[in-house]
Amino acid sequence: MSETHRQRVDDAQTPDETDAIAGFADEVIDLAEAPPIVPAPPLSKTEVRTILLSLMLTMFLTALDQTIVATALPTIGRQFQDVSNLSWIITAYLLSATAVAPVYGTLSDIYGRRAMIVVSMTLFLIGSVLCAVSPNILTLILARALQGIGGGGILPLVQTIISDVVTPRERGQYQAYFSSVWVAAGIGGPVLGGLFAEHLHWSVIFWINLPLGAVSLALLLPKMGKIPVFHRKRRVDWLGGLLLMAAAVIVMLVLTWGGNRFAWASPEILAMIGSAVCLGSAFVWHARRTSEPFLPIPLLAGPVVPFAMVAGGCAIGAMIGLTVHMPLYYEVVYGLSASEAGMALIPLVAVSVLGAWAAGRAMMYTKHYKRAAIGGASCATLAAAVLALATPLPLWPLLALLSLFAVGLGTIFPVSVVSIQNAVPRGQIGTATGAMNFFRSLMASFAVAALTAILLMVLGRNITIGAEHGASMAHAIAPADMVAAFRYVFAAAGALLACAAMLLMLMEERPLAGPPQGASAPAE
Repeated sequence: MSETHRQRVDDAQTPDETDAIAGFADEVIDLAEAPPIVPAPPLSKTEVRTILLSLMLTMFLTALDQTIVATALPTIGRQFQDVSNLSWIITAYLLSATAVAPVYGTLSDIYGRRAMIVVSMTLFLIGSVLCAVSPNILTLILARALQGIGGGGILPLVQTIISDVVTPRERGQYQAYFSSVWVAAGIGGPVLGGLFAEHLHWSVIFWINLPLGAVSLALLLPKMGKIPVFHRKRRVDWLGGLLLMAAAVIVMLVLTWGGNRFAWASPEILAMIGSAVCLGSAFVWHARRTSEPFLPIPLLAGPVVPFAMVAGGCAIGAMIGLTVHMPLYYEVVYGLSASEAGMALIPLVAVSVLGAWAAGRAMMYTKHYKRAAIGGASCATLAAAVLALATPLPLWPLLALLSLFAVGLGTIFPVSVVSIQNAVPRGQIGTATGAMNFFRSLMASFAVAALTAILLMVLGRNITIGAEHGASMAHAIAPADMVAAFRYVFAAAGALLACAAMLLMLMEERPLAGPPQGASAPAE
């Protein structure tokens, strides 16, 4: 190796990468399969725009699928003459998508982003076709599970590809763009689902995935060859992956069934909890004893990753928990219709993008970037405390406070994601991103279950909380009782945000890799 080339290699390696490579000193790697040590030439602004556009379209595909299906459920139930199993159309997707999120992250670090995004999208589109042609509800549920196996990899893979394209300092600003995708899907999904089910056919909500997926891959794949490569082929720890997925599925079932189908103290729930603990313990035991585990335990330790991961989980848990339960509050207390209650969710789900955008800009131009998230989480905590103490409020002041809550909450997302990706070696960004999304899904399910339990404790267990029971169930609850229950719900949401603020204060604030503040502007 020439001195010039040796110097280029030394300059291209960060301290984290050097430590990672040192661990592979005794391993023989086929040079034909090894990733380039010297990074590829930087992408032009046009190429970055094209890649980001295709990634946004890819993410919109899975985000839309999670919101568009719900409004078509009554129509599907009428066609198949089966209402009791409708919830499994949603649950099957969530179970499989949550379980495979860390799998795709790890496999992208082994086989590369391009291969895994193709696999993920292909499974998602095949599942969409099978959903559209399902002759009965059982087939539809199984097809939704396959669709979730594909869709569960899209978000972690998109976030990982972003980390390959732009530096950590610039990455926060792009997180706001991708947050807007979720807002568009959250608002447009229910509207499109209702229109398709009412005026066309419910299967159109699945057929629409095919042209969107084809356009997304057509835009993304030609540019993937220019994205820097950081993966390293190694043996896949399938046993560790299976143990983790099995534990995740059981935990999700506990959170879905607990307090609903089965009492929390029932033998069924206790047996499932025991099984999840055993499987989780077996996963940790195995990970500590294998040379290259599926999810390295040390990767989840340290002064950055666990704090950012739990803080982001608390934020998404509070947001999803309120999004699920606020329509019931609107209908009972303010007498809004189902469509009006859906519109009233916009301040909660849409305004968070402003917070994400502000925090992303702060990460680009300030040294102490986590202050934006700490301040935002503190404001959200204060807004939740006011809601808990001052409820009931007129509708517009309530929406204003929810908007303030959402802005503060939104600041946590870019800071937590970028902090995690900035703290791990390049070759393990996919693994860390998959683990982060896995934990967020579990936290969201936990928050929904916890807030549901709070409502049931205050309102009594003789009611059933769920969208499938319609307005007749909602109006059977006295508004004063609902107000009293939601004081505790708002307080619980505030506690989650207070926990997030505390964790961000304790998190180490490492310098972000990338150009100096103000040295370069992102591609717009």
